Amino acid sequence: MTVHLEQRGRVALLTIDRPERRNAVDLPTLIALVDAQRHVIDAGARCLVLAGAPPAFCAGADLTGVESGAFTDALLATLQGFVELPIPTIAAIDGPALGAGTQLAIACDLRVATERSVFGIPAAKLGLVVDHWTVERLTRETGWPIARAMLMAAQTYRAEQLVAAGTVHRVGDLEVALAWAQELAGLAPLTMAAHKLALEASGAPPSPDEAFEAARAGAWASADAEEGRTAFLEKRPPQFTGR
Repeated sequence: MTVHLEQRGRVALLTIDRPERRNAVDLPTLIALVDAQRHVIDAGARCLVLAGAPPAFCAGADLTGVESGAFTDALLATLQGFVELPIPTIAAIDGPALGAGTQLAIACDLRVATERSVFGIPAAKLGLVVDHWTVERLTRETGWPIARAMLMAAQTYRAEQLVAAGTVHRVGDLEVALAWAQELAGLAPLTMAAHKLALEASGAPPSPDEAFEAARAGAWASADAEEGRTAFLEKRPPQFTGR
């Protein structure tokens, strides 16, 4: 099993467990995360904590099997699944949270991170393009300057930098996140659900943009995207040609 769901009182702990891949997500893992989301409310949870088994939170997408289509659709469904849960969600980040890891972190309502945690969207190093929802969410959760640097310069940020920006709410490990989750689980659930709905409504999903979707599809199908994935797996710098 690459995903574990554990009930701790009124708190659900959802853990990505692919340590040999630094918890990089593949299609089966995303499907398992969506399935776990469906069970959280049935189990009576009042708060969800999302974590990764050591040594990482999530090092991104598993590039051995990433293609536009089923994978990208499943990733977006997973991200939106955390948003649509009627309970507060906390990302407990310890170590790398890159690419899909950052996407998972910002899909959660709140974030707790250790000092060794690193965030970033290295898509520009791979010839790939994230979905429009992620761009909008990243902008709202980190602010324009940080979002621009992550997307346009593939810049990474440490937890202490994102604490200053307000993106990371508390510094600490999984136990700190779980303790906070127990506090949140004791708050009025109808209030929490209503406030979450209002917060999400204030940042409505972006309208379909044909120009962006065409550019995104072109990038995913490009020779550069193939070169980016190959170079990453071969541990060498990519040679992009713009084709």
